[in-house]
Amino acid sequence: MAVILGIDPGSRITGYGVIRQRGMQLEYVASGCLRLQGDNLAERLQQIYAGLGQIIEWHQPQESAIERVFMARNPDSALKLGQARGVAILALAQAKLPVAEYAAREVKLAVVGKGSAEKQQIQHMVKALLKLPGLPQVDAADALAIAICHAYQRLAQVRLAGA
Repeated sequence: MAVILGIDPGSRITGYGVIRQRGMQLEYVASGCLRLQGDNLAERLQQIYAGLGQIIEWHQPQESAIERVFMARNPDSALKLGQARGVAILALAQAKLPVAEYAAREVKLAVVGKGSAEKQQIQHMVKALLKLPGLPQVDAADALAIAICHAYQRLAQVRLAGA
């Protein structure tokens, strides 16, 4: 059994999702969003670090996964996203968690079966895969999808090791 924390980093909203994997079974544990307050980037980055620290303390994950930065049209936005991602990785590293990184296209392909899937498709598949009563918020759904992608990668590695 493994508890996996998925993170969808952002400089305004950082999504998180926690799942438990038992063999091929995936179970929802928790999800949500860190809604970052203020206009000062340094303060928002500190909120990411502190918020993820609390989530790690509460749920005690053994593994983590985070989305890789993609090149946005706006260089300033890409830079802020990279900084938010760096702080999230630091929080994971401080907790001594292994960190796996996945491209957005890779996550969409693993969860929806289509690398160009829309946000709504991700929400619906996350709801179905984790047997949720309703659709998770978009950023939380993305984080859960990242955790699910990692769980699938873990299964593939176990199967390859046994072959």
